[in-house]
Amino acid sequence: MEDTSSRDPAPSKATLGSLRPQDAPATFISLEEREPPACSTRELILQKARGACSCSRGALGASLRRLLPVLVWLPQYSPRTQLLGDVVSGLLVGVVAIPQSISYSLLANQDPIYGIYTNFFCNIIYAAAATSRHASVGSFGVLCLMVGQSVTRHLRLAGYGDSGAALGDNSSSPRNGTELCDRSCYAITVALSLSFLVGLYQILLGVLQMGFVAVYLSEPLLGGFVAGSSLTIITSQMKYLLGLKIPRHEGVGSFILTWVDLFRHIHNTNICDLLTSLVALAIIVPVKELNERYKERMKAPFPIELLVVIVATLVSHYFDFERRYKAAVCGDIPTGFRKPTVPDISLFPSLALDALPIAVIGFAMTVSLAEIFGKKHGYAVSANQEMIAIGMCNLIPSFFYCFASSAALTKTLLKESTGSQTQVSGLVTSLVLLLVLLWISPLFYSLQTSILGVVTIVNLRGGLRKFRDTPRMWQLSKLDTVVWWTTMLCSTLVTTEIGLLVGVCFALLCIIFRTQRPRATLLGKVSNREIYEDQAAYKQLSSIANVKIFRFECSLYYANKDYFKAVLYQKTGVNPVLLAASHPQLGAQTSPEPGRSCWTPGFGCLKQARRRVEKPPGDACPPSTDMHTLILDCGAMQFIDTVGLSVLKETHHDYQEVGVQVLLANCNPSIRQRLREGGWAGQAGSAGGQLAFHSIHDAVQFAERWHRGQSKDKLAALPEPEEQNFQASL
Repeated sequence: MEDTSSRDPAPSKATLGSLRPQDAPATFISLEEREPPACSTRELILQKARGACSCSRGALGASLRRLLPVLVWLPQYSPRTQLLGDVVSGLLVGVVAIPQSISYSLLANQDPIYGIYTNFFCNIIYAAAATSRHASVGSFGVLCLMVGQSVTRHLRLAGYGDSGAALGDNSSSPRNGTELCDRSCYAITVALSLSFLVGLYQILLGVLQMGFVAVYLSEPLLGGFVAGSSLTIITSQMKYLLGLKIPRHEGVGSFILTWVDLFRHIHNTNICDLLTSLVALAIIVPVKELNERYKERMKAPFPIELLVVIVATLVSHYFDFERRYKAAVCGDIPTGFRKPTVPDISLFPSLALDALPIAVIGFAMTVSLAEIFGKKHGYAVSANQEMIAIGMCNLIPSFFYCFASSAALTKTLLKESTGSQTQVSGLVTSLVLLLVLLWISPLFYSLQTSILGVVTIVNLRGGLRKFRDTPRMWQLSKLDTVVWWTTMLCSTLVTTEIGLLVGVCFALLCIIFRTQRPRATLLGKVSNREIYEDQAAYKQLSSIANVKIFRFECSLYYANKDYFKAVLYQKTGVNPVLLAASHPQLGAQTSPEPGRSCWTPGFGCLKQARRRVEKPPGDACPPSTDMHTLILDCGAMQFIDTVGLSVLKETHHDYQEVGVQVLLANCNPSIRQRLREGGWAGQAGSAGGQLAFHSIHDAVQFAERWHRGQSKDKLAALPEPEEQNFQASL
């Protein structure tokens, strides 16, 4: 603190106001701002370019460690303390991934072998490129649904009809330039081209440091999207549970059209598939519930899904369900790996738009899960590197007959709860899937597709449980609940892509609505403290005589400028524009003198006070108001734009016209800089209204001192008969 009551402060860029010593005795803070380093934009760009293009051995090693975090954590790996947990966790996740890989292939409109390929390659790549130690990647229900919708649309455009999934349709070989491509071949061609674009988008976003994009997908938005997508997935799997052969709908209204077809063909239900589905549901659901209820007591959850798949396959095989009851089965699942291929570039233009929402949802789910478990276990996660990692999990496997993938919630929870320490557990999971690819996959020939539908539906229970959280969400935030329901309904009743877009747009509109009509209050003082709080929210707060303290709980910008003025006039009870309009002589007779305000509430114009005995004709001064100072608390304002600055200047001018000085308090450095650049502070001859204070209490003290100084000036200017009346009005 620097006392400047006895001398003029030196003009400085850091002076917070333009107070002159003769205006009022005051002590105020004067800070010297740091000068930014002198560096032109051209020099900054050249400096960044030199750093990026340096090719030293150290820079190359640092770049490799950033791109492949496995080079950092693998040399520090402790087999003695970490290997057992990773092996157990990897084996359990691999066991769960076997039925999920096959069942999610149905959802993506692909043959079962491609789901196993996807989970195998993704775990290897993610272990090398990710910063998360616990996220488990692979086929994810929502992404598989979006991939399946895009594949179905392109199959129809290519003239492959409306038959069901590509399961069992392996009558011809993949195209190699001379052979024709059958339906199954074209479906995976579309899927791997889509996966390539998804990975390309995600890697570009990661390289450009665009990981912050994930913050625009709020938790209510993602929750509503997952819930809506879960309903759509359940609807798409109902035909497998009933053994019906109905076309797969895509586009607007596919949810309703699918249910219409289900009821239209309900009389064709395959009794064998229906009974098998009901038995599987009756076994899997209770055991899954027991696994979750007693997960803290159990070392590992019981692998009920794999057990049901094995038993169902054996029963279907020995009782010959395919031939005797016309039950739909997986069919031949080849072993080994296929020769790598190149994505079809001719499909890129038609898939470019489809890949965008898949890329966004994929990296949002991956980054969210990575950050949740990274925070839980106390290690740092890089959002941009996670985006590059999941992008590589989509781009590289697209050459090996894989479709789009991301981190999966169910497998991640299982992986973390069973003792996983590092991504070595992901390598163990890939080893389990390798055994399936090389030897075990043909054994699933007789597995009914109804069992796969049951496995898919059971794993969506988490998304459906979010409906139970909406009443609690409504109590906490009604706008968040509206965002959740809007996203859920659009994702279900329209399409998943449009639902996501509508959810993002609606969430942004809610943010704009919150900032356009924010909370605004008048503040009162806490007894014997330098603290000021909302008078409408707390009791026993004292008001400051003739001083109104107004808090606007948002930044001031073009969208809320009118609301700012309207609520300010309402809260203070003074509309200076109307007061000035009702007294046309005010502007001509109350022009302010340098360094002094001409109007003080309760006393009239200062010039008129000196001539009060002359009784001038007309009502030259407006009626008195109940305040002499208005303090604007700017503590909640993060920024003000040019329109907001103009509103502040207009407010200051309008209130000054009726004799009310305007003070600012709690301005952050960026707002003070904007005020100086906009001519608010530091003008020649400016009055107290040009001041900005560090705290509300400083502004209140200045206002009271200023009022006492004005009162003494008026008292000295009045004749003896008027002095007694003046003192009585105080």
